[in-house]
Amino acid sequence: MPFKAVIFDLDGTLLNTIDDIKDSMNLALEEHGFMTYDEQAYKLFVGNGMRVLTERVLADANATEEQTQAVFDRFMAHYGRLQKAKTRAYDGIPETLDALIKKGVRLAVLSNKAEANTRSVVAWYFPDVPFEMVLGQRDGVPAKPDPAMALEIAVRMRLSVEEILYVGDTGVDMRTAVSAGMFALGVLWGFRSEQELTQNGAKKIINRPAQILELV
Repeated sequence: MPFKAVIFDLDGTLLNTIDDIKDSMNLALEEHGFMTYDEQAYKLFVGNGMRVLTERVLADANATEEQTQAVFDRFMAHYGRLQKAKTRAYDGIPETLDALIKKGVRLAVLSNKAEANTRSVVAWYFPDVPFEMVLGQRDGVPAKPDPAMALEIAVRMRLSVEEILYVGDTGVDMRTAVSAGMFALGVLWGFRSEQELTQNGAKKIINRPAQILELV
């Protein structure tokens, strides 16, 4: 069955957001006297949402719940200000999105980033891309790898899961796709390794955005 739609992960798939995440969290950590981390560490911390990111950076700091909440609040404040400072679309992504649109493929974004931040950066970096749905983490809705949001997109698009190609850069994304019954396409230009993608169910792995076009 040909794919009629593509669901894209955001961070590490459409956009390289790691510097803005790193800078925002490190500012919050510094303000509260905690150790900061480099870019490579953040590539492993991210993927399960902003609250989990905060818990991971404080895992070795014996932080109290109050301290964790305070760092999280400051991180969110900083990220709201810095989320468009260094973030950029990956090379080849704008051209690939344009080609998919011309082919009549329907597009959506699914992220574990807070929904307000997800919508903000998608609107900023892809103002002319007609994403039918842009979903981020919301209260009361389980985050990826739970398939709930991916299945919500399928229902609202009135497509079967077999008609949807799911594109992401982490094991979380691959497990989401597999759990939802969608085709799991892993990408190597993001934050995680080929081994992680394969171990978590990627059906195919690519290293250039243009290769997505070969599947639709």
